[in-house]
Amino acid sequence: MDKFDRVYQLHQALAGRRVPIPLEDLMEKLGHCSRATVMRLLAVLRDELHAPVAFDKEADGYVYRCDTAGQPYELPGLWFTAQELQALLVFERLLNTLDPGLLSDHLAPLKRRLDELLQHRRLGLGEAVTRVRILGAASRLPGDRFKSAASATLQRRKLRISYHARSKDKLTERTISPQRLVHYRDNWYLDAWDDLRKALRSFAVDRIRKAEELPEAARDIPDLELDDHFASSYGIFAGKANKIALLRFSAERARWVADERWHPEQVGQFGTDGRYDLRIPFRDARELVMDILRHGAEVEVVGPEALREEVKAALRKAVGQYEGGG
Repeated sequence: MDKFDRVYQLHQALAGRRVPIPLEDLMEKLGHCSRATVMRLLAVLRDELHAPVAFDKEADGYVYRCDTAGQPYELPGLWFTAQELQALLVFERLLNTLDPGLLSDHLAPLKRRLDELLQHRRLGLGEAVTRVRILGAASRLPGDRFKSAASATLQRRKLRISYHARSKDKLTERTISPQRLVHYRDNWYLDAWDDLRKALRSFAVDRIRKAEELPEAARDIPDLELDDHFASSYGIFAGKANKIALLRFSAERARWVADERWHPEQVGQFGTDGRYDLRIPFRDARELVMDILRHGAEVEVVGPEALREEVKAALRKAVGQYEGGG
């Protein structure tokens, strides 16, 4: 029996008890192990797993203290929510695919511990790596420039970059103060203060052609200002939201869309006919238009009129690809 199994048995002996349990009883429950072994396991529970183990002198025994809300202690790692399991597997796969870089030496011990956790038979996660799939979509490799972007962001240094913008197909030289690295829709972006534009901008890391970390300290922008600029609008495009899109989904598509989170401040409402109205704050319509188009005839843009016309034009152009030729 390994240490984790004994710790689990000790937790089971303590969990749910209202009265302290003597050390001798714990020794018996753990297979007649020694006093020293039980004391070591109690130390693991208290110091490594942060269990609220307490010794009651009057009762001459050990007990779990309840938290301030009166909730009993649960041993971490035994149960996973869907989100926790996904995060665990994503992190494990990210570590397995990392090239040697800025943090590889420091992350090596964490990777070993994560591998042990996934393989431990008590957790039942041995099959998870092969039985749970996490699919990416349209990801772009960030390349070697990621190391420079990460280093400058974490070290709070300015960065001189050559940046190729897809929208204008143009290469520009910029000096920027990195603020945050953002992983969004399977791609990496760098939120930064741009000295050239005198404003906050978001840069796709895979479009950085050259990067040089400068000795000059980066300009720091308060978190509230960053959130207001980058998080209030729709998608990756920054700027404070100044418009509200009203999208009306068919009753059939509503069964899916009503459970989706398009924006933190979205407002949804079902109509009497089963259709679903979704209101979304936005500023730059480009990403929103792409997400609307993937629903095809199952959604109508009710407003604003400019967004409605933009989607209508995109649909006409798409239909035109199939008419009068092939």
